[in-house]
Amino acid sequence: MIELAVAGLVGGSRLLRCEAVLLDMDGTLVDSGTCVERVWMTWADRHGLDGDAIMRVAHGRQNHETVKAVAPHLDRPEEYAWMMQAEEDCRDGVVAVPGASELLAALPRESWAVVTSAWRRLADIRLACAGLPVPRVLITSDDVTRSKPDPDGYLAAATALGVDPWACIVIEDSPAGVAAGMAAGATVIGITVTFPAERLATELHIRDLRAITVRVSTPGVESSAPPPASQTSGDRGPRFTRTRATDQATRRHHGEDQPSRPAE
Repeated sequence: MIELAVAGLVGGSRLLRCEAVLLDMDGTLVDSGTCVERVWMTWADRHGLDGDAIMRVAHGRQNHETVKAVAPHLDRPEEYAWMMQAEEDCRDGVVAVPGASELLAALPRESWAVVTSAWRRLADIRLACAGLPVPRVLITSDDVTRSKPDPDGYLAAATALGVDPWACIVIEDSPAGVAAGMAAGATVIGITVTFPAERLATELHIRDLRAITVRVSTPGVESSAPPPASQTSGDRGPRFTRTRATDQATRRHHGEDQPSRPAE
């Protein structure tokens, strides 16, 4: 069992219990905002588009989903090839979010995963630039067919770790990512690196990962780290509740109850 002591929340600290932690990459573990904005703004300028409008929907989504939303006439392979090269070449200012290294070092390696809308090569590049380890379970856009806010990435990560999605905590920085985590049935912590708290539809918000302290407990063994001073007995963490929506999402991820999809 993993316990996350989360400080700085409205109403005080919380002690959240889970079996695994699933983390977004860009804006959650890695601050790559400068590169993300530079690439999209340059692409917008190339095509006479409103870059600010694009940025309002781009975070947390796969590139092809953003293009289809803002400029469907540019849904062409050459556009994505340009974007992929531009993002892989942009490495200036890509750093770890404060507290990321310490959080990952404290989590058991078999109990955390990264779920990102980036492709595998870009994920490897950005994690390396930030000095962060590549997780045992890394779910990228290469591994799923649906982009966030669809929960497929988080369902795939939970399955790979061998845990139920509703027994996971997701940490996300974007509205699309928060929606994906909630649709998977997980408890979601919003991190306000990219968006303000009011844009993240979860009750739990932190400024950066320094707000989280990890305690790992095993049956019959007491953890040595004390809980936050403001911890109360009535504030014991997430309720892992199975709902019809989360069960349907899980069945869909495993190929059951698969809805029909229009041809692209």
